[in-house]
Amino acid sequence: MNIERVDLVAVTPPATFPQVAPVTLTKETMAERLGKVLAGMRAEHFDALLIYADKEHGSNFEYLTGFVPRFEEGLLLLAANGSATVILGNENLKMARHSRLPVQLLHCPYFSLPNQPMDHEKPLHELFSAAGLGSKQKVGLVGWKMFTGTLGNQQTLFDLPYFIVESIKQSLAPRAELVNATHLFIGGAYGARTTNNANEIAHYEYGANLSSSCMMDAMDSVAVGRKEADLGQRLTAQGQYNTVVTIAATGQRFENANFYPTHKVIQRGDPLSLTTAYKGGLSSRNGFVVADESELPANQSDYLARVAKPYYHAVAVWLESIRIGMKGGELYALIEQVLPKKEYGWHLNPGHLVADEEWMSSPIYPLSEEKISSGMMLQIDIIPSIAGYTGVSAEECVAVASAELQANIRQEYPQLWARIAKRREYIQQVLNIRLSDDVIPLSNTVAYLRPFFLAKDKALAIRN
Repeated sequence: MNIERVDLVAVTPPATFPQVAPVTLTKETMAERLGKVLAGMRAEHFDALLIYADKEHGSNFEYLTGFVPRFEEGLLLLAANGSATVILGNENLKMARHSRLPVQLLHCPYFSLPNQPMDHEKPLHELFSAAGLGSKQKVGLVGWKMFTGTLGNQQTLFDLPYFIVESIKQSLAPRAELVNATHLFIGGAYGARTTNNANEIAHYEYGANLSSSCMMDAMDSVAVGRKEADLGQRLTAQGQYNTVVTIAATGQRFENANFYPTHKVIQRGDPLSLTTAYKGGLSSRNGFVVADESELPANQSDYLARVAKPYYHAVAVWLESIRIGMKGGELYALIEQVLPKKEYGWHLNPGHLVADEEWMSSPIYPLSEEKISSGMMLQIDIIPSIAGYTGVSAEECVAVASAELQANIRQEYPQLWARIAKRREYIQQVLNIRLSDDVIPLSNTVAYLRPFFLAKDKALAIRN
């Protein structure tokens, strides 16, 4: 595909689906998840895992239990035979009986909020001993980072609170091995959470559909004189938890170090950033509050040609090229070829895995041998940064799925499959992107980009 074929044209907007209901993870899926984790433990000879959780870093814990400890902390001790113990604070003790994984319960008031009662207080290392940790020879700690850098021994870097790690060390036998085991969950080549079955994709599509529907609503609501907070309200929906800070920022961003929508009024010619995300997907847009190029700032009069069109071309190439079995390093090199970092200033991975959190991990990095696998859910996340120019963004969520997985979705979730088919049809027939056969769009607005927010009938597309 040639970049000269990218153009700003009048197009019909994509369909949205406002009445989609959440899909619960089945007992079979929860059993499959446990089986994947236990298989990884066996392969690396782990006797036990200790899986940490707080509100921001609870996804590995939630993967097995179905819940996070909200404003407290929690630990899940999983033995190689499948037996499990949760250690919880005061206000989450009740959740043990609701856990999707059968668990024994231990109480640690240290995991509670400051100044709450310390009833039944015991040293944490005694709780670990009571849970049988002292007899284990190889124990893995699971936080949320794998520390994939090249300096030092990454296996002994831990992102759990110090008091927890020290107590674990006290409870272990002298010759026991303690290592970082987060890769068993999120490691790109083999982590249990990196691929999803049909039930999981249906579960997460709820959030991707919701975020992209909110984004369409917000973009349609952009108007001179409207407040950031008005748009921010349209970026939240159905009482769902946002997995990132909601962005509705006009003009200069980060004034007074602020991240959040304010009552600042949108003015014609402003740059505007919009972002929202729920479990399963993020939607993000950057552009200008103008109707055409003549209204752009004089020093960015070539914004469309310099920034927006090359970015859109890279997104289209990404969607046309990604396929099952492709090495992550190959996809990284392809984006570098069509949107060179030296010229366009991007630095992060051009695509990453999505699940309960917005960024889980990524198989897409320089020289990566990790392969794109059926069941992966990926965020199209290419972020150009060109000095003197406003950014551009059309981040959305897709999955890659084999013919077998696509058939499973079609059979088990026909309404979901109908939405996927409609999204594919829009991308191919309206935006003229030759979508890879392996890609199933989970967001409604994949590749739909209005660089000029007041031109609501126009978006970038590929000319025939």
